[in-house]
Amino acid sequence: MYQVGHYGGALLAYAPLGTVVSLGGHAEVALVGGLVCVALATLPDYDHRLPLIDHRGPTHTIAFALLVSAGLAALTAVLVDAFSAFADAGFVSFGFLVGLVSIGSHLIVDALTPMGIRPFWPVSRRRYSLDVTTAANPIANYALLGLGVGAALAGTAIAVSVG
Repeated sequence: MYQVGHYGGALLAYAPLGTVVSLGGHAEVALVGGLVCVALATLPDYDHRLPLIDHRGPTHTIAFALLVSAGLAALTAVLVDAFSAFADAGFVSFGFLVGLVSIGSHLIVDALTPMGIRPFWPVSRRRYSLDVTTAANPIANYALLGLGVGAALAGTAIAVSVG
């Protein structure tokens, strides 16, 4: 999929997590998490800019998702200045989940295309594809964006009405 579709997929995947965090009294944290999630949504496609790296190769794997998640958790650990070790662990875990949701959503959205993904590379070269739409389909890309924005707005409405 294209950039717009990945942004929508990230918003759609993040909306439940952001809603729960907002309902827990951390609306600002939820907002920052959503921004980070969307910002990282196209990170796997930087493989286009790397010589000797195949598109939808190593950056489109579960291992890469875990690596990015661990990196984001480590960055969160450095940046957070919480009042307790329990809060620190919560924020670091949240950072890990944001990374996992962001890169995971990218993989799922790319699996909708005929090209698919090889999520278990290098252990397995098997390609997974749902073959729903081509990556270049503007209707599919903007539909994902619309679904993501709608999910984010619904989550915000829930958090505001309950909170």
